Amino acid sequence: MSSSGGVGVSPGNVAVYHGSNLMVVDRRVRVVEVVLRGVICGLGVVAAVLVGFDTQVKEIFSIQKKAKFTDMKALVFLVIANGIAAAYSLVQGLRCVVSMVRGSVLFKKPLAWAIFSCDQVMAYMMLAAVAAATQSALIAELGQQELQWMKICNMYGKFCSQVGEGIASAVVVSLSMVALSCISAFNLFRLYGGKRSGRC
Repeated sequence: MSSSGGVGVSPGNVAVYHGSNLMVVDRRVRVVEVVLRGVICGLGVVAAVLVGFDTQVKEIFSIQKKAKFTDMKALVFLVIANGIAAAYSLVQGLRCVVSMVRGSVLFKKPLAWAIFSCDQVMAYMMLAAVAAATQSALIAELGQQELQWMKICNMYGKFCSQVGEGIASAVVVSLSMVALSCISAFNLFRLYGGKRSGRC
């Protein structure tokens, strides 16, 4: 029986798929998923810490004013969202690694649906948090003359700079979460295909 590209032709001229290429793809997707979950966990913690512990005290007319992330609700949302995303990715990453070590086969449809749904929720949550925080940061940096909102980054430069670093980390987290939601969708809908194969 001759073969080409993983497809063999039997004496009866019936195409037979050996699945070697599919196994290679499976392993690569597993590795990508674990890496993405690791990135989300790490940078999620970094973003939450950068924004959550960011403070700066300014003295204005003999009165001390302290800027902190709780002064802006969008930053509170960002810290909470990153914390949730980091914890969720840690749990899912550990599950994925254990599955890879054991070499277990694809999970059942209910679990696949649960992971797909949670990944989708996390992706939307992170995008919403980053969008809200970015809008608030732009107002703090540029002000809003129509509403007579003054720029505050002129006075709290260090605070704004650290918030910007936190938002940048959160952007990477949100993009990674979107990529993960695509992978979980791929994992789920493959269960409804003709060929079923393993994945974490």
